[in-house]
Amino acid sequence: MNSDKTILIVDDEAAIRDMLRIALEMEGYHCLEAVDAREAHSTIIDSPPSLILLDWMLPGSSGIDLARRLKKDELTTSIPIIMLTAKGEEDNKVQGLEVGADDYITKPFSVRELVARLKAVLRRIKGIDSQEPIEIAGLLLDPANHLVTIDSSPVVMGPTEYRLLEFFLTHQDRVYSRCQLLDWVWGGNVYLEERTVDVHIRRLRKALKTYGRFVQTVRGAGYRFSAKLANYEP
Repeated sequence: MNSDKTILIVDDEAAIRDMLRIALEMEGYHCLEAVDAREAHSTIIDSPPSLILLDWMLPGSSGIDLARRLKKDELTTSIPIIMLTAKGEEDNKVQGLEVGADDYITKPFSVRELVARLKAVLRRIKGIDSQEPIEIAGLLLDPANHLVTIDSSPVVMGPTEYRLLEFFLTHQDRVYSRCQLLDWVWGGNVYLEERTVDVHIRRLRKALKTYGRFVQTVRGAGYRFSAKLANYEP
């Protein structure tokens, strides 16, 4: 079994689990299954997957509650999550992203689209090509160890925030629109709303604490990372 291609499917509907398992196994993935949050958490601890397909509505504790729990735990925070749900309203999507989901797919969905978006999420968390550390004013990103530190103290952040920070550190002092950030950080074949960028920018600023001031809002244009211009508009 290739641990880099292990997908955990968390859904209480057997038909959906079967459909996803068959489609993913045809693409060469190994699938684990869980019917509720409790079983899912136990599986994740015993056999950490490379990605979680997580249904919002689960018996007992919800998928949102599980996602929040996983993102607060240092042992599981880096595991990417794609939410699967019948809740299609924008506020629900934002809520899913804010608790740590990396993507959000509304039921009913195309299996082909889901597989394509799953592959895109896995691609963007593999890290950057260069293994040389990048440092600016005490903030250091070490791609070889997939580690971010501030004054030698580790910083906990999700995989999307890591990729966003890596992009900013290698493209400093230039303004990028939300659309450009979606293309560069998420990938051109990922179908997400531009507001997704705002959610992850807020989470990145929160993770960086006082260094969040380096991530600057440029009104009407997008975002810029710069240590030279320390004031930004939240």
